[in-house]
Amino acid sequence: MEIDTKKLEEIIGKYGKCKSTVIPILQDIQEEYNWLPEEVFEIVAQELGIPLMDVYGVATFYRTFSLKPRGKHIITVCLGTACHVRGGQRITETISRELGINPGETTEDLKFTLETVNCLGCCAIGPIVVVDGEYYGGMTSQKVASLLKKTRGGKRE
Repeated sequence: MEIDTKKLEEIIGKYGKCKSTVIPILQDIQEEYNWLPEEVFEIVAQELGIPLMDVYGVATFYRTFSLKPRGKHIITVCLGTACHVRGGQRITETISRELGINPGETTEDLKFTLETVNCLGCCAIGPIVVVDGEYYGGMTSQKVASLLKKTRGGKRE
């Protein structure tokens, strides 16, 4: 993957070259590439004048950061207690089957990543599925197909 160093300098410049800006810098880089390519760690460390290990430590500590390519569409299924008892696991299995991937994986075409979380704090309307930041409450296995079709732009793949 080709890293746009000019874009990285722009992102870093937005926050200033201070160690305390590592998290927002990595967030913006991840938003740009949809993951954190290994090549960016060295650049960020050099620009901020901090050890490479510090940048890598932040990126691996926070679960929000991904060190491997993620899909264009991020699908997150809540498996917290309320969602679990209402079918969260079945929903996860249905999405896994439809996309041909397990939780934590990305489709080969980089269109979808499936993730699970322990709680999204929306217990009253669970089970919850989040697609690209949009929350879908009262999800069922039967509703999965139409949600995926909508996410694909109305096309069945």
